[in-house]
Amino acid sequence: MSAPAHAPPRPRRWLAEDARHDVPASLVVFLVAVPLSLGIAAASGAPVLAGLIAAVVGGVVAGVLGGSPLQVSGPAAGLTVVVAELITQFGWTVTCAITVCAGVLQIALGACRIGRAALAVSPTVVHAMLAGIGVTIVLGQVHVLLGGAAGATAWANVRDLPGQVLGLHGPAVLVGLLVIVLLLVWRRLPARLRAVPGPLVAIVLATVATVVIPLDVARVRLPESPLSAIHLPDLPTGDWFAFAVGVLTVTLVASVESLLSAVSVDRLRPGHRTDFNRELVGQGSANIASGLLGGLPITGVIVRGSTNVRAGARTRASTVLHGLWVLLFTVLLVGLVESVPLAALAGLLIVIGLKLVNPADIGAARRHGELPVYLVTVVGVVALNLLEGVLIGLAAALLGTLRRVVWARVRVEPGADGTCAVVVEGKLSFLSVPRLSRVLAQVPDGSEVRLELVVDYLDHAAFEHLSGWRRQHEHTGGTVVVDEIGAGPGRLWFSPWSHWQDEPVIPRQSRGEDHGRPPVAGAGEDHRRGAPMPRPRLRGLATAQHPHALFLTCADARIMPNVITTSGPGDLFTVRNVGNLVPDPRESGDLSVHAGVQYAVDHLRVPTLMVCGHSNCGAMTALLADRGTDDPVGRWLRWATPTLDAWRSGHPLGTRAAAEGWAEVDQLAMVNVAVQLDALRKIPSVDVSVRLVGLFFDIATGTLQMLDETAEHFAPMPGKDAAEGQTGITVGTIIGRLR
Repeated sequence: MSAPAHAPPRPRRWLAEDARHDVPASLVVFLVAVPLSLGIAAASGAPVLAGLIAAVVGGVVAGVLGGSPLQVSGPAAGLTVVVAELITQFGWTVTCAITVCAGVLQIALGACRIGRAALAVSPTVVHAMLAGIGVTIVLGQVHVLLGGAAGATAWANVRDLPGQVLGLHGPAVLVGLLVIVLLLVWRRLPARLRAVPGPLVAIVLATVATVVIPLDVARVRLPESPLSAIHLPDLPTGDWFAFAVGVLTVTLVASVESLLSAVSVDRLRPGHRTDFNRELVGQGSANIASGLLGGLPITGVIVRGSTNVRAGARTRASTVLHGLWVLLFTVLLVGLVESVPLAALAGLLIVIGLKLVNPADIGAARRHGELPVYLVTVVGVVALNLLEGVLIGLAAALLGTLRRVVWARVRVEPGADGTCAVVVEGKLSFLSVPRLSRVLAQVPDGSEVRLELVVDYLDHAAFEHLSGWRRQHEHTGGTVVVDEIGAGPGRLWFSPWSHWQDEPVIPRQSRGEDHGRPPVAGAGEDHRRGAPMPRPRLRGLATAQHPHALFLTCADARIMPNVITTSGPGDLFTVRNVGNLVPDPRESGDLSVHAGVQYAVDHLRVPTLMVCGHSNCGAMTALLADRGTDDPVGRWLRWATPTLDAWRSGHPLGTRAAAEGWAEVDQLAMVNVAVQLDALRKIPSVDVSVRLVGLFFDIATGTLQMLDETAEHFAPMPGKDAAEGQTGITVGTIIGRLR
């Protein structure tokens, strides 16, 4: 096993176990970082070498001191607009001072141990902020691509665009379009070609083309010596309030982006967890060093971090080495940068800006009812500035949350036989009493009423109003039946109309004396009681599904994928068979699993494949007995023979499970998960962009465990103690929060 990534690896152990993984990964990240750093510096209006300085410092300083060992830091597109505004307002040297002060503030925040507070920011606001930055970058860089210069504001860029189009310069446009086309096409090429970073290929080919032809285009300008690019920061002569606002803006944006990027990197590498406070200290130290050396502000960059993980990095040494490679390039080969056309960097930045406007984020905002917040934030960032746009977005998100917390949906549904149903959904508080009163006034006197309470909060004022209306309605000769749909132990109120339930609300067929109740009866009850709850979600899924993962598990009736992952309709694309096997269709002739995987990956674009085994598995018990019967079950279990062979050969998972006291059948089930993951990797549709996750569900304790393939063992998921039973495990806990 490799050394934990959170601690600096010992030299000998690192050279023996991790160097062969970290060194190639660092080179891949270096090749990604160089063109991005140059492009971001150019878009910010900073000296071009400032981007390379920030890349070096981010790799070395943040890599050594940060709390996310596999995250790669450097200049980021998310701060481009902020830096450009600061340079326009204060000049470059004062902007460097702002970077230093922001770093000091980040260290203070980390020392106060409030790193996790940044995660309280609404993801919709963060995504919208990045989208607004992307729109601003595109509007400015289109002018550069057309051979002109970007305006000071987004509105100026929109206003001047028609004139820029009429006066475009042919060569610059061709170079920029060449880069855009290459970047768009590169993603669709075979994986072997995509191992070389697309931005590097596009910039190199565009540069070579302009040199060979040659074309008269504007190129990057550098000082005669790299050392001359180092500028000591300088304080402003006035306008200290604006200076303080700049420091606060850089601090907040850099901190939030870094911590969210660290969370994303953790999801890509199960078993690794970020120390958020240490990460803030590392980012702050890097910003102090970058500002003092004349570099751009630094944040954690998800593009580089994800590249680092997928390239096979195991320790923070990969991040540090990438910074050293950038340093060598800056000292020895930086003269090559002067051959790069500005239009080529503009094309790269246009693609980066477009990627920041992620359709998946827009879809997630729409599904969660937060599309207005997203749009308001984007418009605010583009039309005003980043800080004001984010503050407007946060205010809109807060108002939306407040509305959902205190707002209840109340409606009357007339029945065909003269009865009616009053349906109350959401959180019923005193703020909803006036509207509740208006709706209840629509109920005819003397009628039979079913009051359906689909609420998880009912305050005293609302309860008193409902009780008073009920008594008044019964005085008119009517009847009121209170039906608490979905009320369970998690509700925030006590109803005198029912009693507390001491057990989880899990559907089951054995209730009371009716042990033989057929499932069709349960379906009828669900239609009356349970169906209203997922109905809004199902309406959004009526025409298409967008699952977060494919879930391959056993056909065992005790395994409930949606229950053990706390997921809902549309979250899991489930494939089940006896023993959760992935048979080779060339040998077995069975295409069912392969067809499910291909459909999930190629058509549904599912990013994660999960294989879930379980304790006391009947298939593994039969396999262990090795009876060799020729019935359908026996013939099916032949495709689990590799699992049995691996277990008998001393598979590390089986050995570790035996040492932990697991029964032989459970050891075999754990090994089976790893073997089936290997089988999934052989399916052509499953490339390196698809995450594979192994799970094991212990039925007796209700605990779900995740496979750590690096450490070669199953680790319990976060939740309650195993002796109590595990709750609260969500798909988000496993593959990231639901978008």
